[in-house]
Amino acid sequence: MADPKAKDVGDMEDILPGVSEDDLVDLDTLAEQVPDLDIEVASLRGEVEALKAERDEMHDRFMRALADAENARKRGERDRREGEQYGGSKLARDMLPVYDNLNRALRAAPETGSEADKALLEGVELTLRELLNIFEKHGIQRVAPERGEKFDPQLHQAMFEAPVPGTKAGEIIEVMAEGFLLHDRLLRPAQVGVSSMPAS
Repeated sequence: MADPKAKDVGDMEDILPGVSEDDLVDLDTLAEQVPDLDIEVASLRGEVEALKAERDEMHDRFMRALADAENARKRGERDRREGEQYGGSKLARDMLPVYDNLNRALRAAPETGSEADKALLEGVELTLRELLNIFEKHGIQRVAPERGEKFDPQLHQAMFEAPVPGTKAGEIIEVMAEGFLLHDRLLRPAQVGVSSMPAS
C-alpha cells in the first residue's frame, strides 16, 4: 500500500519550481572554471596556521606579563611589610649605646648615698625603663644570656676565650654587653666571654 504522505517526485520542475535545466550548473564544469581553488584553500590554511601561532604567542606573552605583574605586586607587598618592621633598624641600632650607658650608670652608682644621689639614680632607672618600653613597643627585644648558658653564634659574639675551672668548653663565662633583636633580625649580638676549658 502506498504511503499517503509520500509525494511522487517527477521531473526537475517538481523539485525546484521555477528553475530550468539551463539554470543548473554542472559541478565538473564549475571545477574547471575555478582551477586555483586548491591553491586558495592551501593558502587560507597557511594563514589560519599563522594566525593560530600568533594567537598562541600573544597568549603566552599575556600570561607572562600577568605573572610578572603578580610577582611585582607580591614583591611590593613584601617590601612594604619589611619597611614597616625593619625601617627603623638604623635608628634602633643608634639607640643601643644610650641603653648601654644608662645601664652602666646604674651599675656604677654606689648603693649608699645622699637623697640627691638616690633621686638621680631613680631618674636614670625611670629613663632606662621608659627606653625599654619604647624598644618593646617597636619589636626590639633584649638578648641577655646568663653565665653558664651555651654559646650561640647566631645570637652571641665571643669577645674572648678563657679556661675557667668548673665550666665546660663553649659555656658563657661573662656577659660584657647585651644583644638586641628587631623582630627576628639581629641588631647587635650579645658580647660574651666563652670558656675554653678542655674536656677532661
